[in-house]
This record gives sequence, C-alpha cells and structure tokens, in this order.
Amino acid sequence: MKHGVALRKFSRTSSHRDLMLRNLVCSLFEHEQIRTTLPKAKDTARLAEKVITLGKRKDLSSYQNARAFLLKPELMPKLFGQFADRYKERPGGYTRIHRLGSRQGDNAPMALVELVDNAHDLRVEMTARAIGRELLTDRLRQEAPRELAGKGIDDAHDILQREVMSDSSDNSQLRPKTKLNLQKVLKFNDSNFGVLSQKATAYMVSTPDFCLNSRFSTFCRVNYWQNLSSNDRSKPRTTRKTLLSPRRAKSQDRVYHPTVSEQEQLPWAKCSQRCVSPRVH
Repeated sequence: MKHGVALRKFSRTSSHRDLMLRNLVCSLFEHEQIRTTLPKAKDTARLAEKVITLGKRKDLSSYQNARAFLLKPELMPKLFGQFADRYKERPGGYTRIHRLGSRQGDNAPMALVELVDNAHDLRVEMTARAIGRELLTDRLRQEAPRELAGKGIDDAHDILQREVMSDSSDNSQLRPKTKLNLQKVLKFNDSNFGVLSQKATAYMVSTPDFCLNSRFSTFCRVNYWQNLSSNDRSKPRTTRKTLLSPRRAKSQDRVYHPTVSEQEQLPWAKCSQRCVSPRVH
C-alpha cells in the first residue's frame, strides 16, 4: 500500500534519484539558473532551500551536513558566504520556478528554476521591461514619437522613486500589477532599484518591443526609409512594396524582403535575437 508517500520517484531507484537531485542542486548553486522538467524543478527547489538554510546558520553541524550533501566542495564558500549574505533578511523562498511550456517530442512540461535576486533574475528583467513599456506608452500621450526616439525618458529614475514611495495607485503611471511586482522585487533587496532603473531605461532606448504604439511603429518605418541611401530612394515608388514588421504582416505578398545589409538597419532587427520571455502580469 502506498499510504502517505508524497515524494516523487521519477522511475528511479532511491540511490539514483538522490544522486540526480543532488547534482541538480549543485548545478543550481553553480549557475543560479537551470532548465529542467517541472517535477524535477519542484524537488530541486525544495532541497535547495533546505541547503541554503544550512548556509545561513553558519555552525559546524550545518557545515558538515552541507558538505556531505553537495557533490562539489568548491561550492561551500559560495553557500556560506554569498548566499548567506544575500538571503540574510529573507525568511525563506530562495528559489523561483517559471513554467516554460512543453518540450518538443515527448510533450514533457518544462520549467526554469532560479535563485532569487541573482544577476539574471527573470522577474527583475520582466519587471524592468514592463516598467519601461508603460512609462514610454504614457509619455507618448504627451510628446511626439520623434522626440522620444533614441533617448527614452530622462527622469525614469525619479519616477520609480515616486512609485516606490507612494501607496495609492490613483496618480500612478504604472499598472497595479506592475507596481505590485516592483514592490515584491524591492522588498528584501533594495539594491535592485538601481538595476531596475538602468534596465528600464535601456529597454526604452534600444528595445523595439516598446514601439507597440501605432504612431511610434509608423515613425520607425518612415525613419528607416529616410535613412536609406540615395540610390535606394531613387527607385520608382511602384517597385517598393510596403515594409511591414513580421508581427504585423498579413500576407507575404505585401512584405518587402530587404537585403542582408538592410536587415541590420531595421528598427526591429534585435527582436529575433533577444530571448523573449512571458511578461509579468
């Protein structure tokens, strides 16, 4: 009878299963982000949080238990030094799991498990992108797209400070969900504020995903044709088809296919090179 048995077996023996999970925890501590199946990610996060708790205690018994669990001795200074200082004020919840859809082939559910407040924290990235998008969209109601192109918003740092200090959402330039994510990111780590401000400003300047406004998208396409060489401009207008973004193209008949040199000048050329992740809602 299988009464009260809640742990996953993964179709492996106990020794194989334990060694696999220890290896995943070591990889998580080494890279701070790993991609695996969802059931393995849940068990890896559960064990990783227990080991980080041992690192926060900083006594001889905790050191011996952590040393017996980890497969790589070189991770011990990182556990008892960097991780212990990073999560000193955080009472648990050191890991975060993001669902990545299904794997091609066997349709297994995939997930990305990461340590909170790492250098490439996905929630910080998505919150900064959402902040930049909403601030730029709000500013487009007041200024022309040509004035914002290439410079973004100068006072983004001051706007974020006001959003963090204010509790009401009446005069807020951010959506309530985005403001809630901003408060969660800064709750136990105030050093994320400068990172958020820099990344939000960088997204506003360089990321064409912020050009979702129809006026700004039209300006991007018009500005592209104005920057072409005189030989390209001298072509008859009948030979040039409408240049559309791949996201807005309705049919292949209306799409102009630029050359390789022209593709590097496209305002949305970096979209295909950037790893697009689900937005934080």
